[in-house]
Amino acid sequence: MEKTYSPAEIEAPCYARWQAGGYFQPRADLPADAPSYCIMLPPPNVTGRLHMGHAFQDTLMDMLTRLHRMQGDRTLWQPGTDHAGIATQMVVERQLEAEGKTRHDLGREAFTDKVWAWKSQSGGFITEQMRRLGASCDWSRERFTMDEGLSEAVREVFVRLYEDGLIYRGKRLVNWDPVLQTAVSDLEVLSEEETGHMWHLRYPLTDGSGHLIVATTRPETMLGDAAVAVHPEDERYKHLIGKTLTLPLVGREIPIIGDDYVDPEFGSGCVKITPAHDFNDYAVGQRHNLPLLNVLTPDARIRAACERVGAQSQSVDADLPKAYAGLDRYEARDRIVHDLKERDLLEKIDDHKLMVPRGDRSGAVIEPMLTDQWFVDLTRETTDDGRPGGLAAITRPALDAVRGGAIKFVPENWSNTYFQWLENIQDWCISRQIWWGHRIPAWYDAEGNVFVGRSEAEVRAAHKLADNVALNQDNDVLDTWFSSALWPFSTLGWPANTEELAAFYPTSVLVTGFDIIFFWVARMVMMGKYFAGDVPFREVYVHGLIRDAQGQKMSKSKGNVLDPIDLIDGIDLEALVAKRTSGLMQPAMAKRIEKDTRKEFPDGIPAFGTDALRFTFAALATTGRDIRFDLGRIEGYRNFCNKLWNASRFVAMQCEGEDTGLGDEPVTLGDVDRWIVSRLQQCEAEVSRHFAEYRFDLAAHALYEFTWNEYCDWYLEFTKPALKHGDAATQRGTRRTLVRVLETLLRLMHPIIPYITETIWQRVAPLAGIDTTAATSSIMARHYPKADEGKISAEALESVEWLKQVILGVRRIRAEMDIAPGKPLSILVTQATTEEQARFARFGELLNGVGRISDVTTLAEGEPVPEAAMALVGSMQIHIPLAGLIDKDAELARLDREIGKLEAEIAKARAKLDNPGFADRAPPAVVAQERERLEKFTASLGDLQSQRTRIERL
Repeated sequence: MEKTYSPAEIEAPCYARWQAGGYFQPRADLPADAPSYCIMLPPPNVTGRLHMGHAFQDTLMDMLTRLHRMQGDRTLWQPGTDHAGIATQMVVERQLEAEGKTRHDLGREAFTDKVWAWKSQSGGFITEQMRRLGASCDWSRERFTMDEGLSEAVREVFVRLYEDGLIYRGKRLVNWDPVLQTAVSDLEVLSEEETGHMWHLRYPLTDGSGHLIVATTRPETMLGDAAVAVHPEDERYKHLIGKTLTLPLVGREIPIIGDDYVDPEFGSGCVKITPAHDFNDYAVGQRHNLPLLNVLTPDARIRAACERVGAQSQSVDADLPKAYAGLDRYEARDRIVHDLKERDLLEKIDDHKLMVPRGDRSGAVIEPMLTDQWFVDLTRETTDDGRPGGLAAITRPALDAVRGGAIKFVPENWSNTYFQWLENIQDWCISRQIWWGHRIPAWYDAEGNVFVGRSEAEVRAAHKLADNVALNQDNDVLDTWFSSALWPFSTLGWPANTEELAAFYPTSVLVTGFDIIFFWVARMVMMGKYFAGDVPFREVYVHGLIRDAQGQKMSKSKGNVLDPIDLIDGIDLEALVAKRTSGLMQPAMAKRIEKDTRKEFPDGIPAFGTDALRFTFAALATTGRDIRFDLGRIEGYRNFCNKLWNASRFVAMQCEGEDTGLGDEPVTLGDVDRWIVSRLQQCEAEVSRHFAEYRFDLAAHALYEFTWNEYCDWYLEFTKPALKHGDAATQRGTRRTLVRVLETLLRLMHPIIPYITETIWQRVAPLAGIDTTAATSSIMARHYPKADEGKISAEALESVEWLKQVILGVRRIRAEMDIAPGKPLSILVTQATTEEQARFARFGELLNGVGRISDVTTLAEGEPVPEAAMALVGSMQIHIPLAGLIDKDAELARLDREIGKLEAEIAKARAKLDNPGFADRAPPAVVAQERERLEKFTASLGDLQSQRTRIERL
């Protein structure tokens, strides 16, 4: 083995070997009754780049995949990418913009051809980055949500739902992006608190008897007001219910209505109701049969006249003041506020913090907008012709799947989030006004009649339409979430009854973040139950989201984004600064981020390697909602990998070319050999249990503790005397234990740290009698370790634990008394049992070689003990006589200096805490920190004073 562990040198060759050997594909040599195990990769956007969230999630999925592959399951990790309709279209449109063109210059067909060309050249970069992370997906089955097979599935689902009366077209309120000019899903809307204003407006009563004051954060929408609502029990206003107000600037009469939606304690207790421009107002409007009056164009400008929607709206005056026609919504806002003030209809303006919804792609403020869209019915009990509606056919079965136990959430509490959304669900808007995506399979004739089918030819044949009847296909495309909802079964070949569908559906587990339980998880359950006849997965493991070390969301504007590839390969300071500030439009922000980066990473980011990053992710995978990523953790796990490498080199040097006990020669196993084998069984059982419960953090901790503390620190040290002085049988037994435990441990750790374990295993496996030239010549094709209780020796566990405590007790005394680690010591023992006295004799060589204990004297009961330092091991006392071990005067002088420093720190801390100005004005956390410092100093002072007393008595 190379002297130095170098991740960069081992990772690429390992991955190439795995992929060339077909190890990522389901094994064909397994028996017919072998259980199947399948994970679906949540398809990343084809425009995406690997970020920390992807890397974390992909690591967890890869651990499970590698684990079950080694456990003998027929295992498939199905990869693929999502066409990401809006995001991908924006990428290509920006390229056209740089050429001075728009998609309309090209036309739909030429534009989509250009997107396909971009996809073939630049799309899917994220899957290449996944390979760097060690992802063992079956890349031979990689899918794309717009490949022909998945497109067929999408058309099939749409047509069947339409034929079943569960898809309809209608004008409804949706999230509208006025820049992209398309409906967007809730997931594509980011709401953050911003500073704005609250305008308090006077609405005159029509009879001239006064006015009501209403407050709004969007004055421009008042042009579409349909009513003012008050709480029906509000004593101030209930006598006005049924009367009318004159809408300022417009002159239209609107009613005063009573509705429980109004909070009497908020503001004036009067709320303007604009059903066409607010989701809550829309619900109020439906209850009171109010008109729907849309005052905005698709690009968020004021219309010349209201767009009236619904029969109730047709009797309402649609005219709007000409002064505002064509104005952008914010220009109109300023003009409206000015005009209200001129007419003495503006009561006041308050500063106001509000949540502003913005499109995650365009950054534009989202408008609730009435538009014609396609919807999936999720709320009706029955359709118009009496068949089961969406509530009965789609929504309720998805609820029952979790309630009945067909799907289990881990942690279980996330099922409440799932229930809450489904129990309050609205119909699903599935259409988008863009060109890139699955075009809706609906055609219109000249009279506006709609025909839905899998193709135009099918539509013509089904409806007996002549060739001269012109048909135009719907211009909209389907919401990206529509096709991804089919992912678990469409990727396996549905609607055909494929072998893969039979073998791997339902899949085993979905690994996902809690933020898409609504948007993706529930919809996959809906579609899986309806079309594939069963749930899409048996378990849903919900992990937290990666944050920075301070718990902040990683974002480019904060300048705290970490690129997982940079953590693997390393990046120098200048490159890191350039990367973090590139594309930032605000110079002040770029300057701040550069300053913060230089301060946090003065030497850049070192190369940690993939395995250290993966181990860090495993260790961080707690059941919490947020996961803080600290570079200190990955540095620690880089050291862990280095420790494993060096330990393996030691084993290789001791065992290569030597007899490792594989033949018929006698083998002797000592207490420490039986101890480490026993501990290995316990570790195997613990790790397997934690993996089964999705406690990756506990599995990683168990492996870390066993590997670093027990195998590397203790067992390797324990083997040195036997390897040096033991007889042939003892040496064979020691070497056999060294290599077998290490080989097993490598398999045990492989799902978490695949590269280093594969590399070391190739060197160690032959020493354990494994043929690495056979078909199973990769560690990932070997069986995962299973604990064998028959190999656990209670006596060895107890006796070696005792041995460790004796050595640790002596080491603590050395540290306290500043005695050199290598200096041999004579110890005195009191209150030792007969068994403990026998152990001193049995472990004499180890106590000397590892503990540097030269001899042991057992004192009889009542026999005086000279001045000594003492350690306890159970009820037994270990004494180290101090006379002659230390320079008394020099030690007293050193202790006096240390005591003086602590007394000064204690005085300083007490003075600060006794100062009312500090105790009363400092933040509580700072005061608590100062109290902790005082307690720490006081405890340390007591220890030093006790030590000084002992030394002084010498």
